[in-house]
This record gives sequence, C-alpha cells and structure tokens, in this order.
Amino acid sequence: MNFQDLHELLRAELVRRIERGTLTGSRLAQQAGFQQAHISNFLNRRRALSLEGLDRVLAAQNISIDQLLPVELTAAAQVASDDPTETVPVVSASAAMDDAEIDASSVIETLEVSATRLSDNRARASSRNAHWRRFVAIRADAQQAAAMEPMLSPGAIAVLDRHYNSLAPYRAHQPTLYAVRSGAALVVRFVDFDEGRLILRPYSRRFPVQLVPLAAHESPMDYLVGRVCLIFSEL
Repeated sequence: MNFQDLHELLRAELVRRIERGTLTGSRLAQQAGFQQAHISNFLNRRRALSLEGLDRVLAAQNISIDQLLPVELTAAAQVASDDPTETVPVVSASAAMDDAEIDASSVIETLEVSATRLSDNRARASSRNAHWRRFVAIRADAQQAAAMEPMLSPGAIAVLDRHYNSLAPYRAHQPTLYAVRSGAALVVRFVDFDEGRLILRPYSRRFPVQLVPLAAHESPMDYLVGRVCLIFSEL
C-alpha cells in the first residue's frame, strides 16, 4: 500500500458516495474549495490531487485514513520478537469454503501472524461455522484480485475469520470485506442483502455488481465464508 493506492481508495470512496446519492461533485468542490472541473477530473481519473488537495478533501468529507481501509493491510508478516504468533494455514479456495478442519495435506504454505492481532477480532459465527477452525488464509489469484485492486493485489494473502459470517457491519460506517461462495468459486467482495438477494460489490468500477438469489431455505450466512481481517500484500 502506497500513497498512490491511498489516492485511489479515496477517489473510489467518493465515487461510491456520489453513486449512493449522499454527495455530488459540485458539493464536494464547494466543500473543499476547488473548481468543479478540477474535482470532476479527479473523480474520473483524468488528474490527481496534490497532498494538500487530498488533505482538503479528507477534511471536507470528515474521512480519516483508517476509514478508507475496511481491513488491516500490512506489507510483511513480520512480528516483534516478544509477540507470540499463531500459525495460519494458507489453503485452496475449496478448503476455505468447505473444510471445517484443515488437514496437513490441504496446507499449501503457512503464515506466522501476531496472536494478538488475531485474538482482537470479534466473532459472529453461524451455527454451521462455530466449531470450524477459525483462521485460514488464501492467496489471491489474478481473477480474485482484479475486482478488488488496489486493495487486493495478485499473490496477496488474505486471512479469513471464518467465525464472522454475519452481515452486521464489523465497523460502523465502513463496508465489511468478505470471502463469499459464488457457485463453485470463492470471491472477495463487499456484500449487501436486499429482496432475497446477496449483492456482491467489487472495489473496481471496471467490474459489475453480482446478484446472488437465495432459495427459500437459504440465508446469507450460507454464502459468507468469513470476514477478510488481514491482507498481506508483499509475501
């Protein structure tokens, strides 16, 4: 994660607010003290904002950097020498979706993660997942990453909390990022639920929103594999 990525995260968040009808480009320009054309060019990726301009936009919309990041991003899996660690298995998408326990034969690689960072996560487990191994990880392939760039890059490792299968927001006023069952595939998306359908939202505007209708006997928890609680982007 670098300043260019943060720039894009802010732009995407502002575009989402405009699409939801809670903000307009002209209002944003007025709040931040820019010409409307300047803001329009920024929102449409025709020009970037200076650091001062980014600060003005953040202040105008009362956005902090941590609000732009729905998951904890880290560049390496390094932990302090006095911090106990927990071994998280990196597994296939199918194992993450379907295996309550992770056999040694299913482990592709392992990741040492701060035990404190894992224990700090709050759980909202479905009855199905309550006794599953809680934390597993997947390595994102190009297809999974493309819809979520720059938040998720190809080869990044996403740690999943399989004891969080609720649509209740993990943090107030922030979207929650989930690993979701989509047919036979596992996708990483923001998720809403409306009129009996799961709405799977990508981060990139180049990808369409997916609608997943639920059968009468199904619930959203049947599809939510777990919350993405950590992303390691350079392993």
